[in-house]
Amino acid sequence: MNEFKEKNIVITGGARGIGKACCLEFAKLGANIIFTYNHSKNEAAQLEEELKSLGVRAWGLQLDVKDYVRCQECAQNVLDKFAKVEVLINNAGITKDRTMLMMSKEDWQEVIDTNLSGVFNVTKAFIGSFMRQKEGNIINISSVGSIIGIPGQINYSASKGGLNSFTRSLAREVAYFNIRVNAIAAGFINTDMVKGLKEEHVKAMLSQTALGRFGSPEEIAQLAIFLASSKSSYITGQIIRIDGGLGM
Repeated sequence: MNEFKEKNIVITGGARGIGKACCLEFAKLGANIIFTYNHSKNEAAQLEEELKSLGVRAWGLQLDVKDYVRCQECAQNVLDKFAKVEVLINNAGITKDRTMLMMSKEDWQEVIDTNLSGVFNVTKAFIGSFMRQKEGNIINISSVGSIIGIPGQINYSASKGGLNSFTRSLAREVAYFNIRVNAIAAGFINTDMVKGLKEEHVKAMLSQTALGRFGSPEEIAQLAIFLASSKSSYITGQIIRIDGGLGM
């Protein structure tokens, strides 16, 4: 029996890239998908229809994860409509790459507020329901940049480093309630962000990756499926790299 059939999964930043791949791959396994988006309204509408065509329930919600009150409201709306959520994937995130010399206070703060505080806001909104039902699985999308450090990404690397610590600490707090918390530290993944890079930058990135290629969003989604499944039932508090050998 497919363990994801009719399970309810919340995915933030679900309209594009890794988030979209997670939505589609879980839906193919029969899971109902609730995803959030901030600016990608057209992409979200198209994705919602695509998910429904797979025979599952789907709902796209516009949400700025920086907004604590709105996160609480959205979580309550989801629970009112779906009654229960089994898996939360914190994927929403942004980059504002600059060297330290050129980075503004605004560049720093917006990335921290979105990538780190945003995860707190969304997780806080759902954690009570997970504890009451004594069941839950939280997967945070981190980055290998949090481990090895990438020049020009001080704000992003710091936000993801904080997310790794958040993951470990929360995993210890909620293990008693049968809630597992893990993070995926992704390397260079073939998303819209990579497609916009200059050719010389792309070559430099590939030269640092042992497998000599970018990862696909679907490969990240497959790892998320494993972490959300009973096959990983003894894994919690871990930061799992999927980076083609970049971090070696």
